[in-house]
Amino acid sequence: NPEAASRRDHAKSDFLSIIMKKHCIIYFIAALAAFIPATHLFAEGGSSIGLGASYYTAIDDLDSDFDDSGFSYFVSYQYQTGLIGLEVNAELLPEIFDERGFAPSAYVLLGETIYVAAGIGIINYDGEWTDDPFYAFKAGIKLQLSGNLAVDVFANYQFSSEIAVGDAVDDIDTDTVFLGAAVRF
Repeated sequence: NPEAASRRDHAKSDFLSIIMKKHCIIYFIAALAAFIPATHLFAEGGSSIGLGASYYTAIDDLDSDFDDSGFSYFVSYQYQTGLIGLEVNAELLPEIFDERGFAPSAYVLLGETIYVAAGIGIINYDGEWTDDPFYAFKAGIKLQLSGNLAVDVFANYQFSSEIAVGDAVDDIDTDTVFLGAAVRF
């Protein structure tokens, strides 16, 4: 049946497109983490590791079946040189939309003590990657306590076209605000 064959070919093409998109984002974040610190642009900078937590809430009301707020926990690597920096995060969202989520992300930072950032990431929700990435804007204050110890307090605004993950959750369209803090050393 030519029509069935055409549908199978189209489904295979869609599947490969989704796989490539997800892998490209993950490889992009990994490449940023691996190669940018090695460039001459960042030759004079410093590195820090951060451990932290944030509280998130969805801006729009969601179906009553979902808890639209909760806590996330993350580890991050930050490379800063003067006013320009890079941050790479691995965030655990234990109860996002009533399931476990994991979100790698990368940000370009502008500023030192007071900073703003723009970033991109993707969510692994209940064992599956979302179809599209999320984008984020971040603003924060990094207070140096002593030596290499600092406290980083921030607000983060994440948005995407919608969250669509196979059979897990389909078509959730809301932006999310995060308020968090990290200890950096």
